[in-house]
Amino acid sequence: MDLYKQKSNWKLYLAIAGLVVVAASMFYTNYIASRLAEGERDRTELFAQELAAFQKKASDPNLSNDFDFTKELNKVKKLSKGIPIIFVDESGIIDNDNSQNFPENTDLEKELKKIKASGLPPIEGEGYARYIYYKNTFLLNLLTYFPLFQLFLLLIFIGVGYLGFSSARKAEQNQVWVGMAKETAHQLGTPISAIIAWLEHLKMAREGDEETLEIVSELENDVSRLELVADRFSKIGSAPKLEKIDLYEELEKCRAYMQRRAPRKVAFEFPNIGQTPLMVNINPPLFDWVIENLLRNALDAMGGTGKIGANVYQESNYICIDIFDTGKGIPSNKFKTVFQPGFTTKKRGWGLGLSLTKRIIENYHSGKIFVKKSVINEGTTFTIKLPKLK
Repeated sequence: MDLYKQKSNWKLYLAIAGLVVVAASMFYTNYIASRLAEGERDRTELFAQELAAFQKKASDPNLSNDFDFTKELNKVKKLSKGIPIIFVDESGIIDNDNSQNFPENTDLEKELKKIKASGLPPIEGEGYARYIYYKNTFLLNLLTYFPLFQLFLLLIFIGVGYLGFSSARKAEQNQVWVGMAKETAHQLGTPISAIIAWLEHLKMAREGDEETLEIVSELENDVSRLELVADRFSKIGSAPKLEKIDLYEELEKCRAYMQRRAPRKVAFEFPNIGQTPLMVNINPPLFDWVIENLLRNALDAMGGTGKIGANVYQESNYICIDIFDTGKGIPSNKFKTVFQPGFTTKKRGWGLGLSLTKRIIENYHSGKIFVKKSVINEGTTFTIKLPKLK
């Protein structure tokens, strides 16, 4: 449980660190953009001053014949290179011929409205350039929106990285699960075979001893259970064979097995086995393991008294099984965490039961399993969805 709490904390720390990086980047970029905006206004004001000086000089009747109007005007225009500028005279009329740095066929009326709406004040000049309106350069606009673009790229990078690491981690976990399960089945096989041989020897040695034979019979039942456990582990990691089985009969088998091992004050309410069979594709040993895990967890959650039940119903393309109890419940923020490996609320336990349960239902039976609802100190309902037969 501490592992997943630490995991959540690390996610929070990384999110905060990411926000700090983005905020610092935006602050720095905005600072540079504001300085560039000041520089562009200074350039435009200088341009307005030089243009006014040029207009006065050009209107001087004593101007020398050597004065090159075009050359001098181009020198002035270089001061505003790249800055989109609209000239407006005293009457508010736009000078379409001299306005500069806009693409061809630009509607200057619309551009002027946008500039005025932005709140950027004009620079006062002379003559046809009585009022000089200007926009930020394309480069400055790019720089202004750069933090958003950077954030977008960062989110894509994080998303792709998370998916990649998550896939690699899941693949690694699957290999660990399969290896552990196969090794467990292998390790159980040898002592089980030896116990079976010793039981046969004991039966022959005490052939007439009824008390000993009764004990041997009970031991054989336990050995059969161990063989079933080993068989379940051996099926993890390989495609199990699915069979058409009556769901009601299979649930009844699980109920009977668990009720014999449950406290007497725990009541079981399961569907009646006598009703019309409901056929589903399942692997009985693995499916029984799922149901037994859920029932065992329910028993642990009730403290020796309460009710455990199962409801079966159909929903679109699925046959649904609700397993409910009247135990201590699960917090809503743990509904998904309970299926993660290592998560447990028990003092003793590895936290593998529900993780294996989810794997069996989703990977081997193409179904779904989730916490349908849970109320603290009132109970929990798990839902299993199995595909209908086609």
